[in-house]
Amino acid sequence: MLNVPTLWTVFVVNFLALGLIWAYVIRSYPKFEAARFWMASAFVGAAGASTALVRLFVMSPLPLLIGGVGIIAATCFAAMGIQRFYDRPVSWRVTAATGVLSICGVVFFRFVFDHMPLRMLCYTIGQALPLLLTLNLLLSPPEGRASPGARLSGIVIITMIAIFVARTVGNLLGGDFSSIAGSQSHAVMVLGLMFLSMTLNFGFLLMAMDRLRNEVADLALLDDLTGVANRRHLLQRLSEECARSERSGEPFSLLVIDLDGFKTINDTHGHAAGDACLQHFTLMAQTRLRPGDMLARTGGDEFCVVLPSSSLREGALIARRVLEVCRQDAAACSGNEIPIAISIGVAEWDRGIAQFPDRLIAHADHALYAAKKNGKNDFAVFDPAPPLSPEPVEAARKFA
Repeated sequence: MLNVPTLWTVFVVNFLALGLIWAYVIRSYPKFEAARFWMASAFVGAAGASTALVRLFVMSPLPLLIGGVGIIAATCFAAMGIQRFYDRPVSWRVTAATGVLSICGVVFFRFVFDHMPLRMLCYTIGQALPLLLTLNLLLSPPEGRASPGARLSGIVIITMIAIFVARTVGNLLGGDFSSIAGSQSHAVMVLGLMFLSMTLNFGFLLMAMDRLRNEVADLALLDDLTGVANRRHLLQRLSEECARSERSGEPFSLLVIDLDGFKTINDTHGHAAGDACLQHFTLMAQTRLRPGDMLARTGGDEFCVVLPSSSLREGALIARRVLEVCRQDAAACSGNEIPIAISIGVAEWDRGIAQFPDRLIAHADHALYAAKKNGKNDFAVFDPAPPLSPEPVEAARKFA
């Protein structure tokens, strides 16, 4: 025989434990807003269940009513946590309106017109509707494929709503699945909902772990100083672009950029000024790149720009735009401001490069060397054409 009060006591203990787990997550990751709502859901749910247990000692409907408010509020907080997880604004008005109308219905069908099936219907709407509105986010997230934790949470929510609906239909057909029934059917339902509620929170934990793991992975691919891609990320992207170009035959281009006289800037003005120059150049360059172009810092004062689906001529045009914005900024410098000058090498993928990005980098480096040899503060493109005479011919030519 299942004992309903014992089950509710277990529910309270488990949800207090879940609340403490979410509190620890918040302490460790204070910017993870969804955890705040899920912590509130666990603690409020535990408080609501605890209040409902007072009904065993007090012959009054108020503990059950207050406990019902707590359970509905816990459901609303869980739904709002899902909204914040996907960076959606929290629908405070909609959620509050749903909860208030549901509680008003429960009060009306208890104190004004005592009708248990309709009272349970209002209670079910307050629990099911907020969760129902989040299913689209869990099963069809904006970024594409749902994570395993999101799929688990979605399946659990669908199962919980099915139980809520079955409970309501059973009540409307003459059964008694209310919290005061004390029947074994009600005890089984409480046990099932307790298991599903805990599983839902484990789904939320999986979602959080997946999100935090992705954020750590992203940090491993970003340069700490400038916030653009680092060398590891660049090599991954170049490998992808080389493989794509080898399949389709469509070329792409690469810019290799070097700040002229950067060592002198560090020696004269200090490393803090040098870091500021790198950050300033990053901001200027990004204003002249297109959506889809990737700027990466490969080390020191060296940068690369991946230009997908771009010919050598298009790469040269982008190089000219980046060079011009730096020249204009340098011309506007006055006083203690440090002018920034750059040299750029441009190269294009071809069949000879195949799936070896280091060959493309070598071509762009060769063009960069030519640009520096021609006086710096300029750009040059790599000429893949073989020499027509035995005399040595520059492998890079300046693009007029």
